[in-house]
Amino acid sequence: MACDKEDTKYLLEQAEVEVPKGDIIRRERSLEDACRYVGYPLVIKPIDGNHGRGITVDIQNYEAALQAFHHAKESSKSGAIIVEKFITGEDYRLLVINNKLVAAAVRTPAHVIGDGKSTVQELIDLVNKDPRRGYGHENVLTQITVNDLTKTIIKDAGYTLDSVISKGERLILKDTANLSTGGTAEDVTDIVHPANVSMAERISKIIDLDICGIDIMTTDISKPLSETGGAVLEVNAGPGFRMHLAPTTGLPRNVAAPVIDKLFPIKGDTGRIPIIATSGTNGKTTTTRLIAHIAKMKGYRVGYTTSDGVYIQNRLLMTGDCTGPASAEFVLKDPTVNFAVLECARGGLLRAGLGFKKCDVAVVTNVAADHLGLKGIHTIEQLAKVKAVVPETVLPEGYAILNADDDLVYDMRRNVACNVALFSMDENNPRIKALQRLNGITAVYENGYVTICRGEWKMRLMKAENIPLTYGGKATFMIQNVLGAVLAAHVQGISIEDMKAALETFIPSASQTPGRLNLFKFNDFTILLDYAHNPAGMRALQKFTDELDATVKVGIIAGVGDRREQDTNEIGSIAAEMFDEIIIRQDKRLRGRTEEELIKMLNDGIKMKDPNKKTTIIPSEKEAITFAVKNAVKGSLIVLCSDVIPDALELVQKFKEQEARGELNFNE
Repeated sequence: MACDKEDTKYLLEQAEVEVPKGDIIRRERSLEDACRYVGYPLVIKPIDGNHGRGITVDIQNYEAALQAFHHAKESSKSGAIIVEKFITGEDYRLLVINNKLVAAAVRTPAHVIGDGKSTVQELIDLVNKDPRRGYGHENVLTQITVNDLTKTIIKDAGYTLDSVISKGERLILKDTANLSTGGTAEDVTDIVHPANVSMAERISKIIDLDICGIDIMTTDISKPLSETGGAVLEVNAGPGFRMHLAPTTGLPRNVAAPVIDKLFPIKGDTGRIPIIATSGTNGKTTTTRLIAHIAKMKGYRVGYTTSDGVYIQNRLLMTGDCTGPASAEFVLKDPTVNFAVLECARGGLLRAGLGFKKCDVAVVTNVAADHLGLKGIHTIEQLAKVKAVVPETVLPEGYAILNADDDLVYDMRRNVACNVALFSMDENNPRIKALQRLNGITAVYENGYVTICRGEWKMRLMKAENIPLTYGGKATFMIQNVLGAVLAAHVQGISIEDMKAALETFIPSASQTPGRLNLFKFNDFTILLDYAHNPAGMRALQKFTDELDATVKVGIIAGVGDRREQDTNEIGSIAAEMFDEIIIRQDKRLRGRTEEELIKMLNDGIKMKDPNKKTTIIPSEKEAITFAVKNAVKGSLIVLCSDVIPDALELVQKFKEQEARGELNFNE
């Protein structure tokens, strides 16, 4: 079907796809009428041609059209010739495999650029010395050959092969941009407008091709064709991969991979459901929720456990800290669940182990000082050994996804019996580079993008600043959580498109990420609610709040009983750096210490950093929040670090509702 340009064009027209106005002729006597009907400038080409054979573009008069007609006849098996409107713009190739756009390139015809002293022939010879150029398809680029068409084009431009063209002037040598005639290609996959992506994928289904190359002429591929006046020129059933595998400039795309995936699909079903386990000190809950959200967007019926509760699909069925084996068992016993994401915390591991024998994927976010001095765990190295139990349970064919920026997490790879995938905030991390050289799977934050790599092939998902969870890229620790989550989804076979859709719709809020960077904007002030409860979490929160503008920053902090004294002191010291004013409150759960002890530890930490820091002690969380809101100055930021998220959220949301009704007052 694609080899018959007449049928292809008819089908696309019927489907309301933008195509150039045209006519089909077979005899010379019909040419003049066709030219008059379509209007100059024209393109003339054989109806069954390929690789640019027999095509002449930008025809401005009948004499040139007659010459182009006979040129097209030489390459036409059927004798039928297309006369169609010449669309101005650049030549783009969109490659669609398995009905998904996998790559796009802008193609430039073979050309030379003058230096003011070399002849056209000398410039061609110089271009052909490029080691990437070979004969035919033997290399990533093709030698520029001088034939009658080339000489005609040069003559029409007012030159000969012996002419010297001025410095910086570009002389086109071919009338098509095909690589096979010496053209070049630049990858533009990341900027194709979604409307054009949808159109290309739709065309592949209309023509019913597993692999197809769609040629588009437009002035700007980042805008819909309907806005630029562009059009679809051709659909190719046997598109070349060279321009995508090794573009002259831009990011190479591994377009062979989806072909192999189509030829050799994974067969067989073990009856097991995928289990993804998350561990680490900070970021576990957000990573768990994001993985679950991605899986839900893919269509799975997801059960997941978090420190907030147990969810089956979107329904909260158990509340509280549900990161132990009993909660995991609850999810795995549910007959409706076909995808499990389980947060595994230190406490449950030490108390009762895991609720599963083996998992398919384990994500370890980081290891930092937290809960040390409890249950025989006194050092951070011992804590790392506890958390390493999770990746050690991964099935041999599964993946341990480890943070390559954390020494203790990276070392966990030594004791696993499965595949290892790494993520890093630095694409030049030597550990990442080493795994890429071994053709391993990695995820990195590079050039502002969240990117998955297979070996050294990059697959960019989207810019971090466009992912709502990162607050415009300001919350770097959230970018780290995203990297781990998308790697987990990727190794489970979830597509880039499904991940993009999930990242765009995972909005940080009280419903999707309760207690994780929940921002509430009031008329005169803003409240930020977060679960930060250890020094590492406070440092991450500090990096984020440093990016936020506020007239005054007020912190409401609390100590946690099952922490070492130096950890609680450090939280106080970090708070003294972060905030202009501090309110010390106390958690409901004292966990082994008295209220007075915890308040003193925090206060001592504050005084170590700044003896003159304005500090108020209000033990009741409700009273502390109310005091902060009541005394908030215009433009201030109130940061609430809470461990009982539902209670804090309920109070803040109550204030929001009162403000909306014009009833916000504190006289009750």
